[in-house]
Amino acid sequence: MKLLRYGERGHEKPGLLDSTGTLRDLSGHVEDIAGDVLSDEGLARIRALDPAALPAVPDGVRMGACVGRVGKFICIGLNYADHAAETGAPIPAEPIIFMKATSAITGPNDGILIPRNSVKTDWEVELGVVIGREARYVEESEALRFVAGYCVVNDLSERAFQTERGGQWTKGKSADTFGPIGPWLVTRDEVADPQDLSMWLEVDGHRYQDGSTRTMIFGVAHVVSYLSQFMSLQPGDVITTGTPPGVGMGIKPEPVYLKPGQVVRLGVEGLGEQRQDVTAA
Repeated sequence: MKLLRYGERGHEKPGLLDSTGTLRDLSGHVEDIAGDVLSDEGLARIRALDPAALPAVPDGVRMGACVGRVGKFICIGLNYADHAAETGAPIPAEPIIFMKATSAITGPNDGILIPRNSVKTDWEVELGVVIGREARYVEESEALRFVAGYCVVNDLSERAFQTERGGQWTKGKSADTFGPIGPWLVTRDEVADPQDLSMWLEVDGHRYQDGSTRTMIFGVAHVVSYLSQFMSLQPGDVITTGTPPGVGMGIKPEPVYLKPGQVVRLGVEGLGEQRQDVTAA
């Protein structure tokens, strides 16, 4: 299934995308794409519905983040071998963890606001993982059973804030609009192998990133298991799992960063696409 949220910011309704590409309203059956709705049992109840019997959503409606009430927005840094190489960083011995403020979350096609005093706003297409049930001390062999589904994330970053302002990555990752999620959550039964998905990102039509989750250092199952050793994972938590090469800071001979007036497009195989206009805050 492809689950989504649509409508005005702060008033999104739950929905799904049916097999014909029509958006359908789920608000008569679930309150939101959040919490217990993301459990295996909650997803089974939605799966049992007849999509054709659900009201169609008018064309042109705004798409919100595909997950509501996100409790934790957890990020894995330098998790692609080829991306680590382009930044000159060593291959991590263990996953690098940092947090992104949930106030950064936006819809997949909402605009990107370049923060005030920013000179190095950068892009990162990533595979997002949405947790479906509480996970504590999970074995890697069981970890994917705790995943509700997958989505596209643009892990936007202000590199000067991230690396030149005291060494705390969170401050360079958490500006408003720095977490577009969606357009939809694709349930795990429709993703045969999260370690074999192509992914790409373009700015003004120029393709900067063209990679695959095959080059992840730590795969999804390992990441979920690893995180669960340090914190409980709750339904609706979002884990964004790292980016392939082609980020602005890695471009030679000179880095390239986002500017007002540009358009960013990105996608992950089978999970949909995002489009964002860039403006100044």
